[in-house]
Amino acid sequence: MIPFAGNPLNRASEKRTDPDWIKSKLHDPSSLVFPMWRLQPFLLGSQKLASPAKLGLLHPGIADSLADREAPCIFLGLDGETALFALDVSAASNPGDEEPLAGLGYFCDARTAAQIVSIRDAAIIAQAKAMIDWHQRHGFCPRCAAPTKIMDAGYRRLCGKCNAEHFPRVDPVVIMLATDGDACLIGRGKQFPPGMFSALAGFMEPGETIEEAVRRELMEEASVKVSEVTYYATQPWPFPSSLMIGCFAKAESRNAKVDENELAEVRWLERSVARAVIAGEPVDGIRLPPPIAIAHHLIRTWALGVG
Repeated sequence: MIPFAGNPLNRASEKRTDPDWIKSKLHDPSSLVFPMWRLQPFLLGSQKLASPAKLGLLHPGIADSLADREAPCIFLGLDGETALFALDVSAASNPGDEEPLAGLGYFCDARTAAQIVSIRDAAIIAQAKAMIDWHQRHGFCPRCAAPTKIMDAGYRRLCGKCNAEHFPRVDPVVIMLATDGDACLIGRGKQFPPGMFSALAGFMEPGETIEEAVRRELMEEASVKVSEVTYYATQPWPFPSSLMIGCFAKAESRNAKVDENELAEVRWLERSVARAVIAGEPVDGIRLPPPIAIAHHLIRTWALGVG
């Protein structure tokens, strides 16, 4: 399973528009609240302990003291009969060191957290982080600049002046591995660490299909023309709220020329080298993405023939 995918919750979207039901669940002692501080999830235990870690889920009575009344409390869904909410506690100065959280756990960078929690917990982090980030960015109406208010348990914001409705958005990104026989095309971004390469990627544009976006991005970034495009898998990527659409593409040739405005370098990687790097062997200083990234799974699937 790809990290951030595999959300176990029943989102129960029909309950979002029932304020009485939401209110009852917020006061139900069996419900759980997941606090996030400045987009960092709360994990149980100590940072000094080795992984795995668990989400810091609190009972509503404990969570009440962590945030002011204006803080978004978002209904994430149902885990069986248990309602789960995400709570933004960013207004607090350092809640991890204060009561009631002191000694219970710590706030952790979301990328780091996703690599030390279970797959199901990483998926909940993705949902909570993307939703809280959206609320932090949309306190004011983009149409008239008036303040907006939270509706539908966090899944809609309503402008109090012009009545415009605003909904959480997801930005689709194609990420693709072009292949030609026993070689695949990889690229190195200008901000990448030395030796780090990945699959090429780019945002989809309006009026564009997934296949068209794959072909356009490969042509723009590497001057590589491809024919067949096949879907692999998707990955929610909550930085801030993208959906990575993984694809394979069949290159018509290995003639590649990097667009230096986009990337620092592109190169063809032989399958044998990819296998060696995945196995941890140093080859020409090449580094590939870690398992948290769908790029890792694209390259691994092609190189080893596994999911």
